Amino acid sequence: MLLLTVKHVIADFMLQNSWMAIGKDQKTGWALPLLAHCLVHLAVSLALILIVAPRFWFVSFIDFAIHITVDRVKGIIASRYGVTLENEHPWFWTLIGVDQALHHLTGFGLAIFMAAN
Repeated sequence: MLLLTVKHVIADFMLQNSWMAIGKDQKTGWALPLLAHCLVHLAVSLALILIVAPRFWFVSFIDFAIHITVDRVKGIIASRYGVTLENEHPWFWTLIGVDQALHHLTGFGLAIFMAAN
């Protein structure tokens, strides 16, 4: 769980630039920023898992699939309802919080899977 949390902080905050963060929530042109952001998650998780528990390399691809799905749903909601920080939309922080909670639950579930196997 600690490994996947570190991965999440690195990929979601340290390595995500504004092009990814803003672009993935747009009505159009969202695909490339979203893909780039989720590929960063894939690369960081794969590198860390290969160092610590290489037999679970495939978990990085599961994490990638879940991450891209969660972020796309968040992007659809954000673009459809105009949920941005700039317009001070009341759902902005709730949407960010739910997104982060889902990512951490993903890490928790994947950690349980790896620990059990």
